[in-house]
Amino acid sequence: MYTRRRLLTTASLAAAANLVHSPRLLAGEEALETTSVRLFRGTPICGAPVYAAEELLRTEGFTDIRYVEPVNGLTSNDLVRRGEIDFISGFAIQQLKALDAGVPLTVLAGLHAGCFELFAQTNIHGIAELKGRSVGLKLSPEDLLTLMAAQVGLDPVKEIHWVAGPSVHPLALFAEGKIDAFLGFPPEPQELRARHAGHVIVSTAADRPWSQYFCCTLSGNRDYVRNHPVATKRALRAILKATDMCAADPARAARQIADRGFTPRYDYTRQTLTENFYDKWRDYDAEDTLRFYALRLHEVGLIKSSPQKIIADGTDWRFLNELKRELKA
Repeated sequence: MYTRRRLLTTASLAAAANLVHSPRLLAGEEALETTSVRLFRGTPICGAPVYAAEELLRTEGFTDIRYVEPVNGLTSNDLVRRGEIDFISGFAIQQLKALDAGVPLTVLAGLHAGCFELFAQTNIHGIAELKGRSVGLKLSPEDLLTLMAAQVGLDPVKEIHWVAGPSVHPLALFAEGKIDAFLGFPPEPQELRARHAGHVIVSTAADRPWSQYFCCTLSGNRDYVRNHPVATKRALRAILKATDMCAADPARAARQIADRGFTPRYDYTRQTLTENFYDKWRDYDAEDTLRFYALRLHEVGLIKSSPQKIIADGTDWRFLNELKRELKA
């Protein structure tokens, strides 16, 4: 039975689908191999297109749509290995490290640019000044800051004091002035701005070279992609349409995501969708993004595989290339 909120949300989604020119399913398309699709729910709110895609997935013919949450200490990589997730959105660095570790993923597309912000106390003005300082992070991997530090000649292991772990609260420590810097992603930057804490010294949405590449990419479980190519293309189409929705009307997309319970804060979600670049999936080169990060991860010893091997074994751009032609603005 539909509640009033559910009815309004569905109507809003339908309107948003029209806003981004979502065509009806083409009659000549092949039948789905499966009407089931499972998406990872542990992605931060910057992965909004995955959360906003539910009704669009239904228009593509999927009837069993599930958002799978990690439980019992399992990670997203564990769920992929167990075959319990079909699609996952994540930071390109994390997906590269997963591929290097043998997780059976196939990267399909880039979703958006931006996301990460490095905050520092007002007396710090650049990454080089983090030498000997304390840097906090909650969920963010320190790998990104490792690459940033390496760019300016810092040794992040010996010259940065990391403040992280389940028993500490680095965002609060930074806001209270007890540590020197904090690397965050949504909704952490939005919270720090609301608290007027520190200032941003690096934004991956604004500062080169990071702003020239995707932040989050979308991957499919390798078996699902191999065995269900029609379903893979349709699922990707729904998620890319949802990405357009996030770019075209961030307020509406944020409201839908909040109403469905994917985020507790509509305001922070709207800020995230407004501040990051969800209109870049047609323009930026996903393979170039993987090559950029893989080269740097390899140089600092965070992955063993060569960029060429990871791209050859862990990507499939056929679906994206077809959809770029179909969904050309």
